[in-house]
Amino acid sequence: MSDTPIRLLKGTLDVLILRTLGWGPAHGYAISRWIRQSSGDDLQIEEGALYPALRRLEEKGWVASRWETSESGRDARVYVLTEVGRRAMRSEVAAWQRYVAVFARVLDARPRGSIA
Repeated sequence: MSDTPIRLLKGTLDVLILRTLGWGPAHGYAISRWIRQSSGDDLQIEEGALYPALRRLEEKGWVASRWETSESGRDARVYVLTEVGRRAMRSEVAAWQRYVAVFARVLDARPRGSIA
């Protein structure tokens, strides 16, 4: 992990949540933990961002939730991708992968002559 946390760009949290739920149903803390661990602790999702994003995804019909009893015996709201959400996830992931590839090409490009 670097000394400076990475700030999420607008719209990136939704795709990270969708991709995380693509692996299976999870409660909010598990979603946050998965993103943190998968990023090597570079991305830490605060509750104040996570739960509004989950509500937004539910309103879009991309995520559904239900109450379940966790392994520790506590009630936890578990989130699951809907079929519409699964299609949205594939589309959003593909769009972000393209964006990252294009951005990396520009950052790595070297001029062949004058750029002026």
